[in-house]
Amino acid sequence: MGAAVDTHPKGKGPRPDINITPLVDIVLVLLIIFMVITPQLEAGEPVEPPQVTNVDPSSKTKLDVLTLTYTRSGKYFVEKDALPDATAFEERLKQEHAKNAARRVMLKGDFRTEYGRMRDVFEVVQRVGFKGVSLIVSQKPGDPSDPAHVAGGE
Repeated sequence: MGAAVDTHPKGKGPRPDINITPLVDIVLVLLIIFMVITPQLEAGEPVEPPQVTNVDPSSKTKLDVLTLTYTRSGKYFVEKDALPDATAFEERLKQEHAKNAARRVMLKGDFRTEYGRMRDVFEVVQRVGFKGVSLIVSQKPGDPSDPAHVAGGE
């Protein structure tokens, strides 16, 4: 912060003059840091869910759900915790089921994963005893039922 000195004899003395350049520099650096770090907050490998045309709008409600992820390379995740194999995955699911048997399960898998492998993961979830299992999907781009593509939509 600086001050401008008024040289006029009838002036009121020093006048504060704020230099906002350092403030803008700091804000821009923070913005860049957050832009780089935010995509990395999702644990594990990136997973692209299958795209569908009619996504259920009621599925966007935030409930107490257990998110399971199976990657294309065959890695298992419960929430953000990576598990080494199918046996450890099933054991962890049993622990989660013992904590809360009524908890809803969301299964996330890459669209390039073979159907049989995803079905095996689904079978493990059912065998453990979870009743409500949903698949995470994404909206197809350019889908006419997508509110962003409706005429007049934002």
